[in-house]
Amino acid sequence: MSAEIAVAGLSKTFGSTRALIDVSLRVAPGEMVALLGASGSGKSTLLRHLNGLVAGDAGCGRVVVGGRTIQDGGSVASDIRRQRAGIATIFQQFNLVDRLPVMTNVLAGAMHRLPLWRTVLRRFPREEYGRAWQALERVGIARCAWQRASTLSGGQQQRAAISRALVQGAQVILADEPIASLDPRSAQEVMRLLQELNRELGITVVVSLHQVPFARQFCPRIVALREGRVVYDGPREALDRDRLKALYGADVESAWADEDASAADAAPGEPEQLLSARAA
Repeated sequence: MSAEIAVAGLSKTFGSTRALIDVSLRVAPGEMVALLGASGSGKSTLLRHLNGLVAGDAGCGRVVVGGRTIQDGGSVASDIRRQRAGIATIFQQFNLVDRLPVMTNVLAGAMHRLPLWRTVLRRFPREEYGRAWQALERVGIARCAWQRASTLSGGQQQRAAISRALVQGAQVILADEPIASLDPRSAQEVMRLLQELNRELGITVVVSLHQVPFARQFCPRIVALREGRVVYDGPREALDRDRLKALYGADVESAWADEDASAADAAPGEPEQLLSARAA
């Protein structure tokens, strides 16, 4: 299950700062695309427009996901909560409730299709527990289901957030710097998991990254932003160091990092139980 993303003429201004400038972009159903750029380039702002958390400047720009309008001309769709049911957002800081069990956090993905009283009382139907177990097994942390979320490592917490997206039944996953606070090994595992979900379930994935090696390793297409504008949109193979110098300037080496070191930090082969259950 996947959905197309279409952005046309989107601009966003915060005070005197132009965060996005006439951005147009189309992501085909089932694509995995990396958004690259230095801090302040507009990556996170663009993602927040794709799920309607932020509205563009008045009178300009349109965002359509899965054939449904998220926003148009600076106004977010009136039924945006229903629209978001098909769009999962994964954040850098995981957005889990630390004091609750992992299972309860994952079941939060089902809230959009349940009556309010069930979510308030945490009385989830048996079939939703089944979906949550399958999601946790898929990402390799079923053994942690009844632990408090605060007891998990960063990589495990991010996998729990991905499990929540699976329970949600999202057609699109928007990942905003999902590996920024992870060690290299955990970062590899999380990116490989997103890649597997994209390939096996056909979920459309748009992930903002600062680390060029990870973008080149996992995402066939890269969209690069600089000062709110799209300055590159194409295959990863064509994004060489010369193009990156124009994108990152003096910070190009830190953005590129050391690909050999990243590979050495990651364990060879498949990460531990990363995808213990495959899609039929």
